[in-house]
Amino acid sequence: MLFLLAYHLDVKAAKRAILDGFRKTDEDLLKESSSGGWQDGATAVCVWVIEKRVFIANIGDAKAVVARSIDGSDKGSALKAIVLTREHKAIYPQERARIQKAGGTVGSNGRLQGRLEVSRAFGDRQFKKVGVVATPDIHSFDLTYREHFIILGCDGLWGVFGPSDAVEFVHKLLKEGLPVTAVSRCLVREAVRERRCKDNCTAIVIVFRRK
Repeated sequence: MLFLLAYHLDVKAAKRAILDGFRKTDEDLLKESSSGGWQDGATAVCVWVIEKRVFIANIGDAKAVVARSIDGSDKGSALKAIVLTREHKAIYPQERARIQKAGGTVGSNGRLQGRLEVSRAFGDRQFKKVGVVATPDIHSFDLTYREHFIILGCDGLWGVFGPSDAVEFVHKLLKEGLPVTAVSRCLVREAVRERRCKDNCTAIVIVFRRK
């Protein structure tokens, strides 16, 4: 977890801190997995709100989506879903080239060494020498009155919800007055029970307060 406090935000310094945080987390997880004799890995998507700047970092196929309005109002017009992250999968050309340069291969099934779908992750130590890295993509934008909320979710959520679908679902519950924690639970429940998600399913909803 990173805590950045500054009266004048240094965007480059913030991004360096995020990169360092991901690197250190990966190193710690690799040490734990080595001493514990396990080889699991994890994808991640993280959001920091620092002053009026929002930073998003991700590795793997976890995704962040922001709900943004045209005029700043949440009444009358639908909110637009904007995907803030880029998936890292071995089948994608840019990731495939990096894997092959590291000595790895992408099988006909689109998986690294024929086994792993994602190309960036924490841990997964058996794949680190063949192209898996924990270097995140980092995106940032200025927070305005147009941004209403952000949905963070792992691949299980996005396997049964499209970005616009998820934003519409969350927006409806928020307008009904449900607290944010309840909205997050409802989103996961809908994905698992009603839409039959068979994968890991985690979601966090972050609502921006209006003054």
